[in-house]
Amino acid sequence: STALSSLHPECEFIFQLEKEKRNCLQYIKEQGNRSSEVCQPFWDAVVCWPHAVVGETVHRPCPAVFSLFRNNTGSVSRNCTSRGWSRLFPPYDIACSVDDDIPEQSYFATVKLIYTIGYSSSLAVLAVAVLILLLFRRLRCARNFIHIQLFITFILKAVAVFIKDAILFSSDDTNHCTLSTFACKASVVFCHYCVMANFFWLLVEALYLNSLLLSSFYHSRRCLWGFSLLGWGVPVLFIILWIVSRVYFEDTECWDINEDSPYWWIIKGPIVVSIAVNFMLFMNIIRILIQKLNPRLIQFNNSSQYRRLTKSTLLLIPLFGTHYMFFNFLPDYFNVNLRLCIELCMGSFQGLLVAVLYCFLNEEVQKEVHMHWLRWQERSYGVVSPAAKGSQMDTPF
Repeated sequence: STALSSLHPECEFIFQLEKEKRNCLQYIKEQGNRSSEVCQPFWDAVVCWPHAVVGETVHRPCPAVFSLFRNNTGSVSRNCTSRGWSRLFPPYDIACSVDDDIPEQSYFATVKLIYTIGYSSSLAVLAVAVLILLLFRRLRCARNFIHIQLFITFILKAVAVFIKDAILFSSDDTNHCTLSTFACKASVVFCHYCVMANFFWLLVEALYLNSLLLSSFYHSRRCLWGFSLLGWGVPVLFIILWIVSRVYFEDTECWDINEDSPYWWIIKGPIVVSIAVNFMLFMNIIRILIQKLNPRLIQFNNSSQYRRLTKSTLLLIPLFGTHYMFFNFLPDYFNVNLRLCIELCMGSFQGLLVAVLYCFLNEEVQKEVHMHWLRWQERSYGVVSPAAKGSQMDTPF
């Protein structure tokens, strides 16, 4: 996918144009010079024009590269006159509904601004959430341990994006699309690792909740090492394989260009599999909860627990990343504009949403923070609230 490949949209635009230019120049070379025809084939920096005779009007559809930022089905034309090719009509910005500055300045600048705001806000909120879960002793349990690891992956992913952007776009003079330095490649590798770790910890969350609902997680702490190995260790293996493949077989640019690269599946493949497994686990969770909430089967003493689980399950889509299902099994060129919006813009706020839902809106966290606030008031002002004496927090399940 576009976001996961870490190929900047502007580079996608430039490299597609360069590919079209190479194909056009190869076509011109093969055709040779036909002296009988006035209008020779040429490349106008956007579209390749063929041979033509005087009086002929040649029509060309809007180039596919424009679909990166605007869906269009228009066409452009040129007349072949005795003096050569006429001017283009209508112009590209009118025929293809694209302004000249959209690829580099307007559209992608807006996308970059949105995901920068998203990752910045996610980074700040996630850092506070991790501190809360670590500082309060009564919140330390297997479930919150997994939450902390997931929060850390979101933090690392945001940091990786900022590092990569800082290196690739450190100055206006830097040609970020052809940059090939160790720092640049290291930033791309780090970004890929953080993305993979994030998806695998999403998978761990789904595995844990399934085990919890099936009442098969009696020795949860013994499995935390296994979960840690899955979440942090497995991505290392695939990243190493990908690095070796790029070094020996495809050591080009900054390693952020993955178009038509078979080695990209070393990273994309495991991510797609994790998303598919996550989606199946998500559907299984829904099935289990529907069964457990059956009025004829549910017991009075555990009904509140299952109803609380049901409430949180309605919010599992941002946690499990199931919205990526709709794009990872579609071609990369499918509705690129919408893909950019969801994967880069909406995806940057996913960490913020997860932290709010599974930390700040969590009743156990709220109770614990409230209790510590009351105790601080008692120590500072000698005020003892009745709530501080009688309040009890539910044991984390």
